[in-house]
Amino acid sequence: MGLVGVLILAACGDDDGPIPQTGVRETTTTASTTTTTAAPTTTAAADEAALDVLVTNDDGFDAAGIDALVEAVRQVEGVTVTVVAPAGQQSGTGGDTTPGPVATGTGTTASGFEVTTVEGFPADAVRVALEDLGLQPDLVLSGINEGQNLGPIVDVSGTVGAARAAVRAGVPALAVSAGVVEGTEPDYAAAVELALDWLAENRAVVAGGGMSLDAVPNLNVPTCTAGEGRGLLEVEPGTDGDPLAVADCESTAEEPTDDIGAFTSGYATLTLVPVEPDAAA
Repeated sequence: MGLVGVLILAACGDDDGPIPQTGVRETTTTASTTTTTAAPTTTAAADEAALDVLVTNDDGFDAAGIDALVEAVRQVEGVTVTVVAPAGQQSGTGGDTTPGPVATGTGTTASGFEVTTVEGFPADAVRVALEDLGLQPDLVLSGINEGQNLGPIVDVSGTVGAARAAVRAGVPALAVSAGVVEGTEPDYAAAVELALDWLAENRAVVAGGGMSLDAVPNLNVPTCTAGEGRGLLEVEPGTDGDPLAVADCESTAEEPTDDIGAFTSGYATLTLVPVEPDAAA
């Protein structure tokens, strides 16, 4: 069963708690190959389901990653994009929040798309969007982060922290990150492609209100300096290995079982991370 099947079952099954990650799926980086039965939606077809999408990040509103994501998503037919993001760099702040009100302003992404800026943490940006601005998005996209967020790193990731804040508030979210290699621009184009694949695959479920809120999908895409990305694997979050290691896209390692092993072997990874961070983190 692919991740979409897991999410639908989590939302529609009995009340026994979150459904765990259920294995590994390999796809290409050009299109998703999973076939699923989507939850009912009020539209005639999945690709026609109207969506309001809130985009945020932890690198700041003017970062290259959020610009790449916004420009791609706003081109998707039937999708309305709103951007509320930190006024400055907030990497490594996890799910931190600011007590009381935070200052807001206006700005534009690198390509000129209007943004509400927030003088606070990524989770603050989500709160401002939902509570202060009264937005009612169908989905929150957080990223694209400059640098992978794998294994235990997710608990200090502002990218994941923003996605967790959205899910806790009842809004489905996807965290998206691109691997970092010193001296090389992160491969935002590859991350955009897979984020759009995920959006297309899950669009009807999100629009129909059937997306599970039991976990946060976390997408990480390698930046290859040699070779090419080896596809997408759905795997468990890792606990061993170096989550900051550069991906080896020429690796021949087979059947990695967690996101650290898969990513460092040149695969993009999709994991379900808990909504609440590890208490020991």
